[in-house]
Amino acid sequence: MTTISTGNGPQWRLWLAVLAAVLLVQAPLILNPGYFSHDELQWAAFAGHDARLLDRGHLWSGLDTFQYRPLTFSLWLLLSQHLFDQPYLFHGLLVAWGGLNCVMLAVLLRRFGVAPMAAFAGALVFALTPFAVQAHGWVGTIADLIWVGCALATGLLAQRLRAPLVTAAGAALLTAIGLLSKESVIVIPALATVAWLLLGRPRSWLYAAIGGLVPVAVYLALRLGVILFAPREAANYGWSLDFIPVRWLEYQLFPPIATRLGITGLLPKAAGDARLWLAAIVWLALAWTFWRAGARWLLAFVLLGAAALGPVLILAESANQYGYGYAAAVAGLGAAAWSRVGRGGHVVLVLAALLSAWHGVNVMRRMHQIGELQSVFSPSLARAVAASGNAPVRIRATDPGQHWIYLRLSHEIPSYDGVPIGDRVVLVARGAPADFVIGRDGALAPVR
Repeated sequence: MTTISTGNGPQWRLWLAVLAAVLLVQAPLILNPGYFSHDELQWAAFAGHDARLLDRGHLWSGLDTFQYRPLTFSLWLLLSQHLFDQPYLFHGLLVAWGGLNCVMLAVLLRRFGVAPMAAFAGALVFALTPFAVQAHGWVGTIADLIWVGCALATGLLAQRLRAPLVTAAGAALLTAIGLLSKESVIVIPALATVAWLLLGRPRSWLYAAIGGLVPVAVYLALRLGVILFAPREAANYGWSLDFIPVRWLEYQLFPPIATRLGITGLLPKAAGDARLWLAAIVWLALAWTFWRAGARWLLAFVLLGAAALGPVLILAESANQYGYGYAAAVAGLGAAAWSRVGRGGHVVLVLAALLSAWHGVNVMRRMHQIGELQSVFSPSLARAVAASGNAPVRIRATDPGQHWIYLRLSHEIPSYDGVPIGDRVVLVARGAPADFVIGRDGALAPVR
């Protein structure tokens, strides 16, 4: 593998081409008139009428909090305060942010000597993975945008020969910023170490690994007990080392399964799904393709992907956004290997990219549909609650297939548009008595 930059360095035309391409292909995310899940609605309430429900000072001082993400949550509050009522701007900002991460991946590939078109393609494939689509389209994934951006910036720092102290200090600073955003950023030293080993042990990558390790060590010394043993509300944050092989396999198999919205429950619940066999064949073909490029490339395929996933492998459930860094690593590696794998390898890489992109488009389309429903449902629900006095409001989805959507959109929402919601709303199952039914367009109508 290339040990030092042989490209011509970053070029502004490549930057603009990648950013423009991401904005274009993810236009359905930008033009989403609503939101995807309950957390976006919750934080909008915290930023507005229900600001009293959140101790903003504790965001920074609460080291004993299970999710200590003060930078993420402070930024989320600020953006929700100013942009929640303008979803196109909110989504446009996040897609542009994701586009800048794609730009950094393309620039990093160029510094490794990858041809401009291959670097462009690798960045675009990354953007169209189902992992990146969800990270760019869901406001609840700001933390993932931050930590993956910090990881890519660390790579850019390490791939240029600089004074050791500058590289180490820069990596330490980027890692520290990431640690204030999401726990996953502890993988930066691991990624830098894998790169150092596979690139022929260049000193700059070693300095980056050491620099990143310092804040990670301090963070874990302060927080490891909380992360592992603090009470947590959601079962999906439970953990066990026994989960590692299943979680790892899920992230490998998910991208080619183009007709599945979410990775959660892929294994073992859907172990009998015939689509898994196709996904397994695609993954084996990718492994063969990287083997053709050289044993180190296959090793990079396995190790970089595992390092980018890191701590999420021990969790009880997988999630699309957790694979955001993994998607950047694999898409970048595929672009870097393009010139080494021959015609057969090209066929495999193109096929894997197309399946993943098709999957990403389907996820994007579904997220847009959910946003359309939310933009109608939430205001309609607020009107129904406001008119009900103190009585609870029972609602039921006309389409049973949409029940899970409204379960998310009505889950622990303090208020909407100034109307207190809380526990005043009960979503009932099909056939149960209800006060209102939710139409297929998201609007509530009284039961007659």
